[in-house]
Amino acid sequence: MKKILLFILLSQRVLAQTTPPVDKVPVHEFIIKNFKTEGGITLPEAHIIYGTYGHLNAAHDNAMLMPSHYMADHHGYEWLIGPGKALDTSKLFLVTTELFGNGHSSSPSNTPEPFHGPRFPVMNIRDNVEAVHRLLTEDLKITHLKAIIGFSMGAQQAFQWAVSYPVFADRIVATSGTAKTYGHGIVRLEGQIAALTADAAFNNGDYTAEPQKGIEAFSVVWTGWLYSQEWWRKELWRADSPAGATFETVLDDYRKNFIPGADANNLILQMRTWEQNNVGATPGFNGDVESALRSIKVPFLYMPSATDMYFPISDATYEQAFIPKVVFKPIPSLWGHTAGAASNPADAKFLNDNIGEFLK
Repeated sequence: MKKILLFILLSQRVLAQTTPPVDKVPVHEFIIKNFKTEGGITLPEAHIIYGTYGHLNAAHDNAMLMPSHYMADHHGYEWLIGPGKALDTSKLFLVTTELFGNGHSSSPSNTPEPFHGPRFPVMNIRDNVEAVHRLLTEDLKITHLKAIIGFSMGAQQAFQWAVSYPVFADRIVATSGTAKTYGHGIVRLEGQIAALTADAAFNNGDYTAEPQKGIEAFSVVWTGWLYSQEWWRKELWRADSPAGATFETVLDDYRKNFIPGADANNLILQMRTWEQNNVGATPGFNGDVESALRSIKVPFLYMPSATDMYFPISDATYEQAFIPKVVFKPIPSLWGHTAGAASNPADAKFLNDNIGEFLK
């Protein structure tokens, strides 16, 4: 079970039982001086951590971007990378960026005062996209991408790229994520924040030690939404659990090891980012999500999970109707939200086959 947890939230390894390790990934840092957020706060320095796979060609036209998901690092897309998978690093240059708030890129936990801890500004999805646009154009001298591929909060970024920079990439892929966080999603996230902050040790974010009870409560609430109800009824957790595991031991593992070493303020910051996701709020669209989606110019592969409770397929079905060049391919899976990141072999094959075909 820990393999799945680490995969979805920290992305250190993916399908370890079937996938050979990817070569060591070069890690880079890009620093933006006096980065002004959409909310009006200016950070003296905004740091973005990113990984790269393959080599950028002389024309700088073989690059793809894969922005990270919730609390993930730059390893989050290795289920797509390598021999027999959709992305061939002998031909492509892949850039995997890390969201603000993950503990590596600028975050509440690693930013000095006056923006340390709970004083770190909320960074919305457009802030992340703008920062990465500068990274690509200024640091890597890339002015066009072959594709942008995103899972979950990475999908949120993919949608925003398609609206903010409609011809920057030839194609867009979004799995298990929507163009806006709708009301029910905000209620879910607020419940998880409430569980975490109810721990007295949280101390309004100025804690001297991590609020462990709050993090454990948050973890259990999060777990309840991660997979489908049928996944639990059929006990599919047994596929990645040690011999002798029981429902009780599995649940306890989620409670205590869901996000090892996580910082509470970082967890909350990225949930606030998630809550604010809305392509309709892009300047020029006056809050109109449908109009923003209609503005998307390039082919768009939209792959919701059929059983996702974070981003329900009904929301995705609603959104896809407004995207002009959409290919709508729901993932027929019982693995809930995690299906969009290949948390089991069947979904890995479905994703690689369809994404590989779309990118040809």
